Amino acid sequence: MDYDKEKVDEIVLALLWLTTFNEKSETRAWKGQSWEHLNRLYEKGFIGNPKSKAKSVIVTEEGEKRSKALFDQYFGMENAN
Repeated sequence: MDYDKEKVDEIVLALLWLTTFNEKSETRAWKGQSWEHLNRLYEKGFIGNPKSKAKSVIVTEEGEKRSKALFDQYFGMENAN
């Protein structure tokens, strides 16, 4: 299936915001998305390597900022009708 991979990556990163939490000194998010999308986010530097036995992934500082911004952009209350 053909689709806009960049836009899907943005939505996946935005949705990761919903599952972020702090553990020790790291921000993490639950790995509930496809490996394909998580791997692309890893390659872009937004998350740590998702290929581990952990059920969550480290979210980089840049990834955390971008994730929140995208969540606000796509799902923020100012977008509600």
